[in-house]
Amino acid sequence: MRRVPYLNIILFVLTFLSTLTVGALEEGVNIIKEPLQIYRGFPFAATLLGILLAHELSHYLSSRKHRVDATLPYFIPAPTLFGTFGAFIKMKSPIATRNALMDIGASGPIAGFVLSVVATVVGLFFSGIAPAGSAGGIKLGDSLLFAGLSKLIVGSVPANYDVVLSPVAFAGWIGFFVTSLNLIPVGQLDGGHIVYALLGERHAKLSKILIGVLVLLGFFVWEGWMVWAVLLIILGFRHPPIMYSTIPLDPKRRLIGWAALAIFVLTFTPVPVMIV
Repeated sequence: MRRVPYLNIILFVLTFLSTLTVGALEEGVNIIKEPLQIYRGFPFAATLLGILLAHELSHYLSSRKHRVDATLPYFIPAPTLFGTFGAFIKMKSPIATRNALMDIGASGPIAGFVLSVVATVVGLFFSGIAPAGSAGGIKLGDSLLFAGLSKLIVGSVPANYDVVLSPVAFAGWIGFFVTSLNLIPVGQLDGGHIVYALLGERHAKLSKILIGVLVLLGFFVWEGWMVWAVLLIILGFRHPPIMYSTIPLDPKRRLIGWAALAIFVLTFTPVPVMIV
């Protein structure tokens, strides 16, 4: 008999409340004076949690498909710009083949990416433009894909103006950002799983090179990449072996892997947040 996953449920509820609060604050609600107006954060919270849930449940269902013991998603509430540090599942048994590893590693980012595209497209139709700096002291950077969609839907932005994102578009932007972070091809991130399935033991050498690249980006582009580099060094750049490494990756999974890495390039944001 399965136990009720109380911890997973509690963390999800807390994350919903934290993202609901962030969404309401983005709408200009004073939570202290108008606590009942917190509902105005629902479009942001529902969209962002939908993206994260799609990502993690895709990992979970792929794990179940390949008979890998995995937990339900754990969401992480946090008093941050996004209201959460994301979510994760824990795999409790080894992965048998490269094909299984590819399915488990790529399914989450691809599912989250698809919903992020939908959220971004819909949200940009409700976004507008305003004089630069009028939306506050924080400016979001653009990935190649987000910049392209913004230009296509919002149009060209005059000099000294910025796009002011609707709550749903903001959640879509976060979805792209989270997708790119997960797809960094290092260690045991989703991107690390994908590269290990594609390249085998060459994964470790690539991980070392990319951590070096993150250090350089941290010095010259955005300081946050230095934090990520240190975190990835602590977590380790190696990938645990799979059980049957001699079974080759089939062509369909190989194509999925390269498509996921292309998503990484399209969603990577060199300077995610700027203080203006």
